Formats: sequence, C-alpha cells, structure tokens
Amino acid sequence: MFKKYKVYFISIVICVAFTVWGILPESLLGAFSLEEVTTKAQGFISNEFGWLYTLLMLSFIILCLFLMFSKYGDIKLGKEDDEPQFSYISWIAMLFSAGMGIGLIFWGVSEPIMHLHEPAIVSDNLVRNARASMNYTFFHWGLQPWALYAFLGLVIAYNTFRHNRPALISESVVYLFKEEKRRRVADITNIIAIIATVFGVATSLGLGAQQISGGLNYLFEGIPNNFTVQLIVIVIVTILYLTSATTGLDKGVRILSNANVIFACLLMLAVLLIGPASFLLDLFVQSVGNYIQELPALSFHMSIFDGNGREWINRWTLFYWAWWISWSPYVSTFIARISKGRTIKEFLSGVIIVPTLFAFLWFTVFGGSAIWQEMFKNAEIFNVIQEKGVEIGLFSMLENYGTMGKILTGLAMLLISSFFITSADSATYVLGMFSSEGDLVPKKRIKVSWGLIQSSIAIILLYAGGLEALQAVSVLSSFPFIFIIILMIIQFFKTLTADKRLNT
Repeated sequence: MFKKYKVYFISIVICVAFTVWGILPESLLGAFSLEEVTTKAQGFISNEFGWLYTLLMLSFIILCLFLMFSKYGDIKLGKEDDEPQFSYISWIAMLFSAGMGIGLIFWGVSEPIMHLHEPAIVSDNLVRNARASMNYTFFHWGLQPWALYAFLGLVIAYNTFRHNRPALISESVVYLFKEEKRRRVADITNIIAIIATVFGVATSLGLGAQQISGGLNYLFEGIPNNFTVQLIVIVIVTILYLTSATTGLDKGVRILSNANVIFACLLMLAVLLIGPASFLLDLFVQSVGNYIQELPALSFHMSIFDGNGREWINRWTLFYWAWWISWSPYVSTFIARISKGRTIKEFLSGVIIVPTLFAFLWFTVFGGSAIWQEMFKNAEIFNVIQEKGVEIGLFSMLENYGTMGKILTGLAMLLISSFFITSADSATYVLGMFSSEGDLVPKKRIKVSWGLIQSSIAIILLYAGGLEALQAVSVLSSFPFIFIIILMIIQFFKTLTADKRLNT
C-alpha cells in the first residue's frame, strides 16, 4: 500500500508543511515568514537564472516546428487504427480550459492597460506604448507557453500510447539512468511534478478568487473585496469542482469545457460589438503582424543594461515563464491524456495554433477596448487598478458600457467560476495520476484530497500576501522542474530516433 502511494504521502506531507508555515504568524517567524522567503527566492531565481528560462521557452517553438515538418510528423499517438476519443472541438475546448482560462479573464484588461502606463521601456508617448503593450501581451500569452505545453504533452502521450508506459512525468526521464537508480529518480521526479502542479494551480485559483470577489464588490456595493469574501468564494467553488471531479473526464470536464468556450466566445463577441469593433479588428491585424515581426527580438530581450527594465522583465516576462512551467506537468499530462489517436503534426498544430490565436483575439478585444477607452474616451481604468487592485480591471472597463456592462460583468463572473472549476477539476485528475503510479482512472478519494489541498494552499497564499505571494510561489515551484524538462527533451529524441530506426 505505502509503496504504491509513497509519492502521494510524501507530497502530501510537503504540502501540509507548507500550509502550516503559511498559517504561522509573521511576528513569530520574522525573516523566515512565507512571504519574506518566497519573495527573496523569486528575486534570486529571476536574476540568476533568467537566461535559462528565456532560452528554454524559445527552444520549445523551435522543437515543435521541427517535429511538425519533419519525417516524424505522421506518427500516430497510439496504434495505427486508434481513433481520437474526443471530437476536435471538444478536444480544443478541454485543452484550452485546462491551459489558461482564468488567467485570460484576470489579465485580459489589466495587463495591456498596465503596459500602456508602465511600459518595458519608459516612454511618455502613449501611441508607442499602446503598440508595445499589445506586443508584450501577445508575447507572454502566445507561442511560447503553448509550445511548452505541446512539446511536453507530446512527450508524455508518445510514451503512454506508443510504448504503453504509465502516464507519469518520470516515464519521460528514467530511461536515461541505470536500472538500479530508476525507482529513486522516478519518485523524486514525480514529487517535483506534483509540487509544481499544486502551487501553479493554486496560484490560478487564488487569482480566480480575487477576481470573483472583486466582481461581487463591483456589482453589489455592500460586499467587500477582502480575504473573507475570497475565502468564501474558494470554499463554494471547491465544493463545485470536487463534485465535478467525481464524475469523470467524459462528463464533468468535457461538458464544462465546452460551456466555457461558448460563454467565452459570447462574452468576447458582445464586447466587440458594443465597443469600437473596426478599431479592434484593425488592432488585431496590426498586433499579430507586429508580434510575428518582433518575436525573435522579444524572445532574447533581457534588459541587462537597464536596472528598471530588468526589474520589469523579472516582474512580467520571467514570472510568466515560471508560471507556465509550473503549470506544465499538469496541463501537458492532461492534454496527453485526451489526445490518443492523433498524429504528431495534428497534435502540435492543434495545441499551438488554435489557443494562441484565440488568446490574441481575446486580448485584442478586452485589452484593446480598455486602451481605446483610456486614449480616446478619457477613462481611468489604470487609476482604478492602482486604487482597487489588478482584479478590478475587467469590471472597470465593462462599467463604461453602462447597463450592458453590468450584464457582461455577471457573465464574466460566471465564466471565471466555470474556468475555476475546470482548471481545478483537471488538476485533481492529473495529480491523482501522478500520485498513484500513472493510474488513468485515479481513485476518487485521492482526487478529493488533492482538491482540498489545492484550495487550502490558495487560501494560505492569499492570506500571506495576495498577488505578490501567488507570483513568488509560482517562480519558486517552477525552478526544479526546469531540469526535469531538459532530461525529458533528451530522452524523447533518443527514443524517437531509436523507434524510427527500428521501423525503417
């Protein structure tokens, strides 16, 4: 019993210890408080290893392009007669909902507006800042994160469905080591993957709770936007996603994911139509062109001669790279789990292109609307964000559309809650797989326990320091997993080359 669930028990102990650490009062711990330690660790990792995050994230685009157009592109993830379990639309909806749904809503308005007034390169020229704002937003949410998910998901799917191995991160690493060392390497790898997943998802759950609380405060003046309300939100949504987690992939996650895409498209279409539609469509075309043109320069930019610029890179770009990496064990494994029967080319193109274009359109509509209101209608969205918090940006922008804005705020909150549920639901499923030796149908009690732990950590992080604590822990939890990713790349290409040689 213990042997099978050793990874589960050790990971639980680590997470509980972290939770206890967060509860202890700062006056007792002093310089060793959760917020103090995680913030210092974030600064150290960003300053000393920013180059590693930067090169690694760029490498995934190169690797995916190579595989898509190489002789390996027609290899099927499974047997030659295997067919996909889910329709293409449901597949896209599920991987998108698991990937970054909450983040899109949380940052959709706030990030472009903050870049407009606090750009990477200091400037008082709002026109230049607006262009750079969309460029950096696309950069943070575009090809790099989805190429990361796509490549790691491909590695896991290839091992699982072509070699009939357990759906574990460790199976993509251990065959680089001698047989007598594989058990220990596997345990360490899976524990690191679990910890990265728990804290990465907890960050998103914390963001979702902050934004739901902020939306309730905006709609109903009597409801404060504080920790108590955020706690109540997390408790209610936890009950909902644990209910969904017990129904299986084909019911809970699939149905909610399809609903997410429908609600997201309706919300985006409504904002497009009531706003400056022609301006937004022009902005989309121009911003995509700027992104393609400047992607190489952005991908290598480290701002090493400008202290303020480097601080900006640490706070934004390197935070995002760390956040995506901390999410990657869970998202990649989940994407792999739902992708049996697809070819490498189909898998990579679907995971990278469709979500990236949707993210670009989302930020154009929401961020572009906010920029248009600020520049041409004298709105004060940025001032509201500074006064009331980043989570209020979306609601501040929608408020400027009057009654229709109030209706859309309600729809946005419904969508946040739904993304909250699907992200946590998918994560509990994957954590259950990680902690039960790759069981594709993990026991309900294991999924429920991980669901409760994720929510508890989200609560602790909000209590300990809000957004700053959430961001710091994302960076911290992603760092050990970087070295596992490098090993995954090496083993995958060794396996792929050997397989191809055997079949020729």
